[in-house]
Amino acid sequence: MTRVDLRSNTHLLTRREVLRIGGMGLLAPPLITLASCQKHASPSFVPPNGAPFEGTDEQLLDEIQRAIFDFFWNEASSKTGQVKDRALANGNDSRTMSSIAATGFGLTSLCIGDHRGYRKSAEIAERVRNTLRFLANDLHNEHGFFFHFIHMETGDRWAKCELSSIDSSILLCGVLTARQYFADQEIQDLATKIYHRVDWPWMLNGGKTFSMGWHPESGFLNARWEHYCELMMIYLLALGSPTHPVDASSWDAWTRPKITYQGIEYISGNDPIFTHQYSHAWFDFRNKRDAYASYFDNSVKATKAHKLFCLSLRDRFPDYSENLWGISASDYVKGYTAWGGPNAQGGPIGPVDGSIVPCATGGSLGFLFDDSIRVLRNLRGPYREKVWTKYSFRDAFNPLTNWYDGDVLGIDLGITMLMAENHRTGFVWEQFMKNPEAQKAMRLAGFRAD
Repeated sequence: MTRVDLRSNTHLLTRREVLRIGGMGLLAPPLITLASCQKHASPSFVPPNGAPFEGTDEQLLDEIQRAIFDFFWNEASSKTGQVKDRALANGNDSRTMSSIAATGFGLTSLCIGDHRGYRKSAEIAERVRNTLRFLANDLHNEHGFFFHFIHMETGDRWAKCELSSIDSSILLCGVLTARQYFADQEIQDLATKIYHRVDWPWMLNGGKTFSMGWHPESGFLNARWEHYCELMMIYLLALGSPTHPVDASSWDAWTRPKITYQGIEYISGNDPIFTHQYSHAWFDFRNKRDAYASYFDNSVKATKAHKLFCLSLRDRFPDYSENLWGISASDYVKGYTAWGGPNAQGGPIGPVDGSIVPCATGGSLGFLFDDSIRVLRNLRGPYREKVWTKYSFRDAFNPLTNWYDGDVLGIDLGITMLMAENHRTGFVWEQFMKNPEAQKAMRLAGFRAD
């Protein structure tokens, strides 16, 4: 997850904390009504009439992936391998704050880049070794978990950010993908060391569900991973641990609330669309179900509902169309927010204002390909000069107000990179699911052929 910069570097929050700040003394983004959205609309909006993208879908996905690979290569420390949380969309960024989640996506992207020949194999393997050496031997950890944000060169904790259970899990997914992909004993040994030392029961903090994190100054966060969202990876990594596992009953401890939107019923909290993408980037839930659901099919339904939700706002935000939709946690004109919809009442989450977030459809390529690629083709075609940058698409933009983000975010590029590859070849699913711990976890959670 990435940072919320509340006009300073003093408050660094996860996406989940944006939605569920509760007892932390900060307010979550307001849930606004559709009526209040209307005043922001631009009835004179005219879509750009630039030339459409003329290449094939495969050519477009390859362009996107090559550009994203460049981000993970250029905007990481060659010494430590730690990836920047964000960078200027056209490069030449001097910021030094790294996100461990971005590093997890980065490790997986290095595997994809090697598989596709985006750079010399020896160079990529050395970068992976350097990354894992730093994580295994140099970067501070507590019970195997890492601080959310660190200095990319020194590993020092950034400000007073939290030790993060979800961001550590995203990092571990990247670590385990690299372990299976690279036939290199040192890479495999380092990755195993990093995973095996994680003390999962410690993060339960005496409860049945995982805490969202821990601060040295104040202890565990009160917020817990207790309802369906991107949490599945945490529980599965913990179930499969050969050294510090949690009981299989933890899989049943979190709730699975349901939403019905325009006739589509699916499991979801009041959360943005990325929550239906992240665990699916690595764990292969296709053609499987547990006692509760087929989670892959659930994400397909959630994506369909999200598209319908965006299209339902066209009278207020005339940019939304079959060719242009998708809102996920991202930058917006005032900073960073967790937004989208629909929520349980069928309305928006956060200050929806007509912005477009490319990773919403990029991360949905594995679930609703034809609808998602149609948006990406539109962005690469008519919108090209405004939204396409050195590292693929800007994090967000609003054509109604002529606002175009100057940054890209590592985790948002990462989910697009991984889901594009999973659609093309299933490569990430194939490599990650070779891990015997992942296979064991899904058995313990009760998954069976659907």
